Amino acid sequence: MEPKFDHHQACRRSFLATSASGLGSLALASLLGADGLLGNSASAAQLADDRNPLAPKRPHFAPRAKSAIFIFLEGGPSQVELFDPKPLLNEKNGQKMPDSILKDVEFAFIDKQAAVLKGTGVKFQRSGRSGIEYSDLVPHIASCADDICLVRTMVSDQFNHHPGQLLLHTGKAEFGRPTIGSWLLYGLGSASQNLPGYVVLNSGRGASGSTSNWSSGFLPSTYQGVPFRAVGEPVLNLANPAGIDARHQRRALDAIARLNGQRSSWVHDPEIASRISQYELAFRMQSSAPELVDLAGESQQTLDQYGVDRPTPHPTPDMQPGDTYRRFATNCLLARRMVERGVRFVSLIHASWDQHASLKHDLAWNARAVDQPVAALIQDLKQRGLLDETLVIWGSEFGRTPLGQGNDGRDHHPYAFSMWMAGGGVKGGYVHGQTDDIGWAPVRDAVQVNDFQATLLHLFGMDHKRLNVNFKGLPTRLTNLGGKVVRELLA
Repeated sequence: MEPKFDHHQACRRSFLATSASGLGSLALASLLGADGLLGNSASAAQLADDRNPLAPKRPHFAPRAKSAIFIFLEGGPSQVELFDPKPLLNEKNGQKMPDSILKDVEFAFIDKQAAVLKGTGVKFQRSGRSGIEYSDLVPHIASCADDICLVRTMVSDQFNHHPGQLLLHTGKAEFGRPTIGSWLLYGLGSASQNLPGYVVLNSGRGASGSTSNWSSGFLPSTYQGVPFRAVGEPVLNLANPAGIDARHQRRALDAIARLNGQRSSWVHDPEIASRISQYELAFRMQSSAPELVDLAGESQQTLDQYGVDRPTPHPTPDMQPGDTYRRFATNCLLARRMVERGVRFVSLIHASWDQHASLKHDLAWNARAVDQPVAALIQDLKQRGLLDETLVIWGSEFGRTPLGQGNDGRDHHPYAFSMWMAGGGVKGGYVHGQTDDIGWAPVRDAVQVNDFQATLLHLFGMDHKRLNVNFKGLPTRLTNLGGKVVRELLA
């Protein structure tokens, strides 16, 4: 570099930030921490270590959960067929709803004038010591009733898929915001040295929200989710090209790191630190990722428990053909292996549950795909002593209407739907909230999406109001401007 350029880059702020091993950064962090103004509770030493943005950080208070597995059922599973029994809905099958209820309601597809109530045609039975009612479509999940905290009164303000998914994952129906996994990684770092802190596993059709469901938004890209594949090369382009061995790659990475570090000292762009970190992580993943997806070390009993070798039954034209059953079961097992290895957040996506038609067949087909592996995941984590510190979440962007659509379908319904959690400090064998007699809306204890997110962060020892970052001059957080911790869900 030209000496004159070096001089041009120098300034009082860069001197304080870089001199004496970051004395200025340490001093600033100390002052901000004393005033409680840090976005997260990282120590000054952690803030100064900008070459490792994924270094573990201290939470705001003692956490209950250390890892999360978010099972996202894209499309909107029907809560009245799975988790929220409504005998009166069956009795009123074919009847119209009062116009006073429907006049201000927006639907995605239903014709209000022709809409009538639709019964479920499924049976519910009490399960476990808690006696909570679950559908006969999910008998394996029902066997875990005493570990599950079931919320029947989730409420969203979005009735279309992509806005609903943005709200669920990022706290607001807007593009460019960080997702839940990114916020947790930003606030807590990762305990895994050789795998990403945030991993995404897909099966079935891709979610309509696509990459916005695991984006880091305005946070540095090191906090975004990394999609893994269940078969073949875990991450595309991870392996070295022919003729390049580890020694040559190490020398190249060291040279690139020196150049990136030099540039970072001039411009202080956090994306450069992200780039350095990602190069190093990719190098370590070349040995750890193939080992992760190799299930040869798992017992046949475990493989059978998850249903990894189950054949996929022939679907209707609306469903995803191929090996969806095997892929979802494998992803559940991989999720357990990931949290064992310190991965902070695993997003397990299965699509699609958007049954506007063929509800009877397609909902049962989806339920069979996920019921056994999800229950096996809970039981396996519990058996290994991991469930207490691993939060398993089942959820979607909304539910389905008590009204029928066409001959055999239901429309989008954000006004009352079900989500549940297990492990990670939640109250097992518990049902929160109650909907009305047909499942249209909560009659008590409604839980907004931001409330659910605030509660999730609380389980990880994070205050959702303090976990924020300055964006466009304003402190911005996952829960937007609202959200409260639902303490009744906590064990």
